[in-house]
Amino acid sequence: MLGESKEAILAQIRGGLIVSCQARDDNPLADPQFILAMAKAAVAGGAAGIRVEGPEDIRAVTRCLSVPVIGLYKVNYPDSPIYITPTLREVEMTISCGAQVVAIDATARVRPSGETQEHLSQAVELIHKAGRLAMADISTLDEALTAEALGFDIVATTLSGYTPYSPAIEGPDLELVQAAASQCRVPVIAEGRFWHPETVAQAFELGAWAVTVGTAITDPQKITARFVAKIKARN
Repeated sequence: MLGESKEAILAQIRGGLIVSCQARDDNPLADPQFILAMAKAAVAGGAAGIRVEGPEDIRAVTRCLSVPVIGLYKVNYPDSPIYITPTLREVEMTISCGAQVVAIDATARVRPSGETQEHLSQAVELIHKAGRLAMADISTLDEALTAEALGFDIVATTLSGYTPYSPAIEGPDLELVQAAASQCRVPVIAEGRFWHPETVAQAFELGAWAVTVGTAITDPQKITARFVAKIKARN
């Protein structure tokens, strides 16, 4: 998979479902072998790509699967709310683990360790130099357009609702998907709070290149909790 052209990777995910296989440290599934099993199951079900976090999980998935892998590395820094591949260090680590696409928080928030928008440009350069694609996780249209100007190959609506200035809504931000898809020249991936196939289909109708679904497919704890909450609401 490494060495494939940008066009080839984008073609593989176009019109497809990307499944985010991630588990927090307190989740019983937080183990590379379980993450890989989830990813294999997703691909068997027709997933066009996999989104995965952390060096061990990225390595496990990229070694065993032939679909495009979007890698990210979550690290919390005390001086910034940004934690998705937040600094050049995490960018380099994600590249070294074999991800074909590197996802970075490209929101307008204060970046950690004194990094700036200029460092985002440097991150894109590092990714391209390694022959990979750069994905910007954004929360607003302005951030999507800025990311495109910085050279990102893909923008994703991942962080809408997770920044203090983006809309806090229950479902996916389809308005942002439509706006970004109509105004950006680069592919737009819809992501964030997709629970139903119907809204996934709607995102494609609004211009999404691909759609990423995570929790609704790969988090049994939260899926179960949603069912339990409905049952308890009847009482």
